[in-house]
Amino acid sequence: MAFESLGNRLSGIFKKLKGQATLTEKNMDDMLQEVKKALLEADVNYTVVSSFIEEIKEEAIGQKVLSKVSPGEMVVKIVYDKMEKLLGEGDNDICFNMTGKPTVIMMVGLQGTGKTTSAAKLANLFQTKNKKKVLLGALDIYRPAAVEQLTNLGKKCDPIVDTYSDLNKSPVDIAKDAYQKALNEHYDILILDTAGRLEIDEKLMKELQDIQKNVEVNETLLTVDSLIGQNATNVALKFNQEIKITGLVMTKLDGDSRGGAALSIKKLTGIPIKYVGSGEKIDDLENFFPDRMASRILGMGDIVSLVEEIQSKVDEKQAEKTSRRMMQGQFDLVDMLSIMKQMNKLGPLSKIMALVPNAPKLSSEQIDQAQIALKRTEVIINSMTKEERRRPEMIKANRKLRIASGSGTTPKDVNNLLESYEQMKKQMSNYKNNPMMARFFRK
Repeated sequence: MAFESLGNRLSGIFKKLKGQATLTEKNMDDMLQEVKKALLEADVNYTVVSSFIEEIKEEAIGQKVLSKVSPGEMVVKIVYDKMEKLLGEGDNDICFNMTGKPTVIMMVGLQGTGKTTSAAKLANLFQTKNKKKVLLGALDIYRPAAVEQLTNLGKKCDPIVDTYSDLNKSPVDIAKDAYQKALNEHYDILILDTAGRLEIDEKLMKELQDIQKNVEVNETLLTVDSLIGQNATNVALKFNQEIKITGLVMTKLDGDSRGGAALSIKKLTGIPIKYVGSGEKIDDLENFFPDRMASRILGMGDIVSLVEEIQSKVDEKQAEKTSRRMMQGQFDLVDMLSIMKQMNKLGPLSKIMALVPNAPKLSSEQIDQAQIALKRTEVIINSMTKEERRRPEMIKANRKLRIASGSGTTPKDVNNLLESYEQMKKQMSNYKNNPMMARFFRK
């Protein structure tokens, strides 16, 4: 996951600083040198890093609080504020047309940056989060199967997103026809997936300029591959010289990239990051919030995104039913399995842990073990009879042997599951007797 290495480094630096009784210019300089080194190793532009460090130092000294507050708290607050500003503070979302006309978004970028995939992911995001009716326009008539790829991706959305194209026409004419269709059929948003190139050329830029002249484009989003590091800035600058870019979509932030491009690009180009892609699934794209990203990088979690993730992916009716049973003291293995299935919907454990404030850092091995344990739990419960799931207390030695055999596990695994269930049931009982939690469960 991008920024994981940088986040771990910065957390370690701040933890060391918290051990200091006071903050002096000496230990401040030492700390800033470590922060500088960590940022450079994360592939953040050198000029950006130098400016960033200077701003932190000036503000820390300017506040004249070096000996009056917790060193760690003060520095983390300053670093957080400066990092949010660096990432492009404020609301970076697009503005939807309120005139009855469709909002037109033109996707541009080099080949291999995930442009077509991002177009479909954006369509899915707009219809699920913003409740918009979306049309995809397939303008890439040059790359083999590009139209088919976009159409298939549109079918992966829920509900399916329509795709318009016509291989017998030019990209400009396809764009005009797609706009007319969107207008006539009352689509809220039209996303135009344009052709890419292995490198920027005059013919490509002329085509993109012609599309902008013939269709009322509201947003031109450039997809940038975070894996190419600082080259992402050069690509953005070159595109922006030829066609006005209104925002960036940073792709592949779930890869092994060090994340430096995201920390540098707004400062160096003036173009805000508007969306980030963090996986291969159709819903692995999200709005970019500088304050939330700064919080994640500094190991402070992102509770707002966690709540939004839960609200969008958890089955509210099932969750309400389970919580109601908890309040009535009826928590059983069926409810336990329901909770685990809801958790699985939230995505990889590593992604969820990154959103939890002060969550312990888990190694990839620990995360893999946790995922295996969740799967094992589901298999064991599914190997039980309906009565055993409702009345776990009836599961004795012979039944444990049968369940273990049926699930391909051991009696010890079954025992561990039952112990976990008892602990969970006890916790649920505590929640039920807590007035605040009781009020939450009754909602």
